[in-house]
Amino acid sequence: MNKIFSLLLLGSLTITANAQTATPLPTAQSFGKVDKADLEMTKCDFEPDANAEILFDKGDTYFDTQYNINTDRHKRIKIFNDNGKDEANIRIEYYSYNRIEYITGLQAQTINLTNGAVEIIKVDKKQIFTEAVDKYRSAMVFSFPNVKPGTIIEYKYRLTSQSIANFPDWYFQTDLPTRYSELNTNTPDILTYKRLSNVHSPYAVDKTSSSNTHTEAMVNIPSLKDEPYMDARNDNSERILFQLLSIRIPGYFAPNFQDSWTKVGQNMVDDEDFGGQFNRKLAGEEVIINKAKALKTDDEKIAYIFNEVKNTMKWNDYYAHYTSDGTPKAWEKKIGNSAEVNLILYHLLKKSGLNVYPMMVSTRKNGRINPSYPSTTQFNSTVAYIPVDSAKYYVLDATNKYNLYNQVPEVFLNSFGLMLDKDNKVYDLPFLQQPDPVRQVILLNAEIKADGKMSGTADISSFSYNKMYFTKKYKTDGEKKYNDYLREDNNSLKISGLTFENMDIDTLPLRQKLNFNLDLTGSDDNYIYFNSNLFTGLKTNPFLAENRFTDIDFGYRDNYAITGIFKIPTGYKIDAMPKSISMAIPDGTVVFKRLVAEQDGSIMVRFSIDHKKSLYFKENYPEFREFCKKMYDMLNEQIVLKKG
Repeated sequence: MNKIFSLLLLGSLTITANAQTATPLPTAQSFGKVDKADLEMTKCDFEPDANAEILFDKGDTYFDTQYNINTDRHKRIKIFNDNGKDEANIRIEYYSYNRIEYITGLQAQTINLTNGAVEIIKVDKKQIFTEAVDKYRSAMVFSFPNVKPGTIIEYKYRLTSQSIANFPDWYFQTDLPTRYSELNTNTPDILTYKRLSNVHSPYAVDKTSSSNTHTEAMVNIPSLKDEPYMDARNDNSERILFQLLSIRIPGYFAPNFQDSWTKVGQNMVDDEDFGGQFNRKLAGEEVIINKAKALKTDDEKIAYIFNEVKNTMKWNDYYAHYTSDGTPKAWEKKIGNSAEVNLILYHLLKKSGLNVYPMMVSTRKNGRINPSYPSTTQFNSTVAYIPVDSAKYYVLDATNKYNLYNQVPEVFLNSFGLMLDKDNKVYDLPFLQQPDPVRQVILLNAEIKADGKMSGTADISSFSYNKMYFTKKYKTDGEKKYNDYLREDNNSLKISGLTFENMDIDTLPLRQKLNFNLDLTGSDDNYIYFNSNLFTGLKTNPFLAENRFTDIDFGYRDNYAITGIFKIPTGYKIDAMPKSISMAIPDGTVVFKRLVAEQDGSIMVRFSIDHKKSLYFKENYPEFREFCKKMYDMLNEQIVLKKG
């Protein structure tokens, strides 16, 4: 009996101990109620190097009796150091046209621990501003006062939407670590929303109450950091998107209800600020149209009109899939958003007899188009689309002065675009890609001197996106900064006589020719050391991180062909030379070759790098990283010459 009692007592003590040591679940707090421990906290427990941390972010979304969607948002942020103080500048954008959305009840305050006492400074309502983004959107903007390392800032507000289609999305993951994120949603039975979830971490809370409120919460969510060649942040964040699927309200009619891409397309071509601009006359357009019609081929017409618009219109740096001032006014002012610039382009191409269509697109930074989620909100720009045949098409964007008419702009690659054929009521989603590899060809011819110096010439041919990149860099940076870029800030390398060919001819590669002199550091009276990796941009491996959290998206396939011939000085011989080698990543989608040979007193080194696809999944990152480590080591491997 005593033995049984002792075992029961021991078990109860164990349960008590476990309960005492279990970490309590973080949660949101009422406005103004702050734990002193949070004010004294100096770093994020699960991401110690963070400059700031979201202590909690809570959203409550529900409907009122008028079927308005209300979202009460309460967010609290801890500032750890001076680098985190920018988090105190808040900008909340919303769709303000005809008061479709509006913000009420904004409260914000700074909380500090001063001499052991909690000090609260409320944000003066006179310092809260409403800023017009364009005719459709506004932003509420304010900054917190007296922010310093150790500060906590918090704010809350209500966002009301008068459109049942505008159910707000929720992002659990941001660029800051988040201790606790909670979303509460309550929707009436007469409305059905589709949930597009990108949540891979387990929920700390996932339950539905008796009143039909669904609560989802996550804890200790790491920040989403920028990684080389990553997709849009929103595409990679843990999140939930909502799409209205059905309405069962007696007598309710939703003319703009988007339940298919056909409906999305119809809404846009019927919209005054989009389809209403297709045929609007532009001042003096006859001169351009008549000159285009006089040209012989479609490509000549396309190139001419594209360059006329590109060189006439100035982009205001704002992406949009609708016009703000309208195309005639934008043409008159010679400035406009991306939709205005490219609908002007579409109009002139159409009037010149070309088979062209407007197309809504999304930049890579904005995110990829999800074909199972019909919605205009996915798009952030407009282009002109010209199908040539079943395999060839042109995507024209005249906002970027360095775009080529015969290349899909890089920012739209590997995503869908919505092509709008108003006349035939056809609304398709073609996938925009660059299937052919983009070439970069480098030819080096150099002589090595016995005094440890190298002099020679470089001939660099850049195709497609490489041409666009180098042209923009040179014209933007100027010759001095561009030379520094070419020599990768190597003070031992000097460039002279740089010339360009075909810079303004869209159909030919950019060709750069230059002379160079290089001091071979590390050489002495008996040995000369050098490597042939010059002017390639491949000195530094961008894939050093041990772990990867996002896919690698290069946008397009690339192909490098690098050949160098180096004359050996008299009286020297090869002491160490890299071996010829060929290797590939396990799935064969990246191939690297190095050929090294000696002939008639010269060394020839040839590199070949071929990416057979543009997208590599994060699940395969370990093998991709290991391959890149070996490849970059081989690219930078030295050749050693010995005297005598």
